[in-house]
Amino acid sequence: MSDADAQPTLPLPDGMVPGGPVEPSRRRVWPWIVGFAIVAVLAVGAWFAAEAIARQIVTGVVQDQVRTQLSLPADQEIDVDIAGAVLPQLIGGTIDDLTVSSDDVPLGDTGVTGDVTVNARGIPVRGEPELAGATAKVSLDEQELQKLLSSIDGFPADTVGLDAPNVTMTLDLTLFGAQIPIGVALTPSVADGDIVLTPASFTLGQSEVTADGLSDQLGGLANAVLRDWNVCIADQLPAGATLTAVEVDGPQLVADFDVDGRIATDPALRQNGTCA
Repeated sequence: MSDADAQPTLPLPDGMVPGGPVEPSRRRVWPWIVGFAIVAVLAVGAWFAAEAIARQIVTGVVQDQVRTQLSLPADQEIDVDIAGAVLPQLIGGTIDDLTVSSDDVPLGDTGVTGDVTVNARGIPVRGEPELAGATAKVSLDEQELQKLLSSIDGFPADTVGLDAPNVTMTLDLTLFGAQIPIGVALTPSVADGDIVLTPASFTLGQSEVTADGLSDQLGGLANAVLRDWNVCIADQLPAGATLTAVEVDGPQLVADFDVDGRIATDPALRQNGTCA
């Protein structure tokens, strides 16, 4: 017997025994995580693609309708801003908040143009198109304001200027054959839907004077510059739009309006109003 035969035989480790039990490999989880992440990214991308298309379609429809309803040229720039995601609002049947704005929009038959911004809320996309509410803002520069005021008898529209917070004008009074220029600063306000220009200060020559001072120097002739000036624009606006505020803001006169939500369904509200 050899020395090798005399050595005891030791069992092989389990992992080395042919045909013996093998430890199962661990399932690799991370590929599934990546797969789910890819699907999620693709879904979000599809959502944003659909959202972009929906926003583009709604914007185009609004622009076309504004140009058509207001008889604006095909190249008229019209900005449309829809607050929030469009798709959920379309699915829900209502656009919550939409703002439309355009510059140099003709205002009635006056030949006056202004920069217009309209904000509408609660716009149904199905059924009756009655709005929850709307507001509008119209801005006139100095030249357009002169055109608007030129319709007022006796008003020196060609001398009108803007000096916040007032509208300014110069009125020539004749005393003993001499022309006396009176500078007047007029504060704009609203009364019964009209713009009202109320004298706030006066200049005679190069000096500031009070209303009493003008009356003392010019007597009854001063009444021509001490009066308020009422500017009715109701006949140039839809009856469903009501003037609520007016102010001079920098180089523009800015007027605010409330718009009746029934204006889309009631033809009478879309007709021009009247001046008393």
